Amino acid sequence: MQNPTSGFPFGKNRGILSPRKRNRPRTIKDNQPQPNRNGRHMIDLESFIRDVPDFPKEGILFKDISPLLASPEAFMEACDRLAQTFADKGVTKVIGIESRGFIFGAPVAQRLGAGFVPIRKPGKLPAETVSQSYQLEYGTDTIEIHADAIEPNEKVLLIDDLLATGGTMAAAAELVAKLGGQIVGIGFVIELCFLPGRAKLPGQDVHALIQIR
Repeated sequence: MQNPTSGFPFGKNRGILSPRKRNRPRTIKDNQPQPNRNGRHMIDLESFIRDVPDFPKEGILFKDISPLLASPEAFMEACDRLAQTFADKGVTKVIGIESRGFIFGAPVAQRLGAGFVPIRKPGKLPAETVSQSYQLEYGTDTIEIHADAIEPNEKVLLIDDLLATGGTMAAAAELVAKLGGQIVGIGFVIELCFLPGRAKLPGQDVHALIQIR
């Protein structure tokens, strides 16, 4: 049967494909979702972002995506829009950055018919890795990717929940370059436009669903 809000096929148990569709996963190319498909109107995603003052420390206004994730319609809409944006890029791998990038990256990969690759903190990946360090306000941090995760010239889409200062995503782009991948897009749910994150990603096709100015 058909999920009335998504346009994707489900069996009796939500998330299980019906027998006639089990030969391959359903992708965005099968559905070509439109903003108002199945009678659905575009959802105001920003209304699902909760402001939490003084978190994680005093003076910071934290943008909490928990209400968006808790809403099946809003979460689906966010993943659909990210996938739609890059549907014509020939993406074969979607990379999500630990940890909230996993939440959006995996469903976007499914919609695009692409593989999913995690970028993680040191010591979390079991096989041979490639690492990249980057500067923080005080000190440095490091992220890693499996050395065999991307083939040379493979078309890669990078996904994370938030673009702020841009250091983590810039380091992720460096990892893709080390492995010989071709970045065809970078997607975020939220961009804090008053911070210089986009400037850390020169020449990249950067798209954010919500822009906070």
